[in-house]
Amino acid sequence: MLNAKKVALVTGGSGGIGLAAVNALTQSGVTVYETSRRDVEHPSAVHLPGDVTDAAAMERVVSTVLEREGQIDILVCCAGFGISGAVEFTDPAAAKRQLEVNFFGVVNTVKAVLPHMRKRGSGRILVVSSVAGAIPIPFQTYYSVSKAALNSYVSALRNELRPYGVTATAVMPGDIATGFTDAREKSPEGDSEYGGRISKSVSRMEHDERAGMDPAAVGAYIRKMALRRSVPPASTVGFGYKALVMLSRLLPSRLVNWVVYLLYAK
Repeated sequence: MLNAKKVALVTGGSGGIGLAAVNALTQSGVTVYETSRRDVEHPSAVHLPGDVTDAAAMERVVSTVLEREGQIDILVCCAGFGISGAVEFTDPAAAKRQLEVNFFGVVNTVKAVLPHMRKRGSGRILVVSSVAGAIPIPFQTYYSVSKAALNSYVSALRNELRPYGVTATAVMPGDIATGFTDAREKSPEGDSEYGGRISKSVSRMEHDERAGMDPAAVGAYIRKMALRRSVPPASTVGFGYKALVMLSRLLPSRLVNWVVYLLYAK
């Protein structure tokens, strides 16, 4: 039997943007299930343990929600982390882990949910990407790559799902003040060879993040995108970041790349 209320599944909801999304959705009367590796308690949401890199675990999480509620109307993919360092000195295993969590974690979760949404003929999928997916950041190359991959994934997925009433959108925040900054896996290797530019770049980014937007604002934006009638393939959170992404599309790529160099790589 279907639930009269909308039901949402949020990955990575134990902190940061994911927790903000959980709070915003529950405040709007949505029944929310949250999955993450950390064992947490939400006053108004149900926690289900799960690791997005484990496809079987995501299948079990989705099955549990469907057994209890009969439906999943909204999927919000927030799980992720960041690494930093120079490409030349980054361990390929670390780069693969970055993509395994940020990109394939979304792939595993979406794949588990899609059969239900497609057969039901409705559903909304929100994937938390980043402005770095549109404007890649030096010395955070693999993080930027993972987010750019999500943007392409969502854009193509939308057209595959168009006949079935299921819509997907990539949500691109900019700098957000969350625990993501302290959790970043930083590799200073090669900093001397690169003239101290690695540590300088990461320090600048961390400063911007700590002074960034309140995650509650991103959670409210995710709620709006989850509940509105239609959504674009990708949308940027915050007027300033919207303008930045728009300029990056309008201006010559060489100019945009040079400006990013001045900010984060010089």
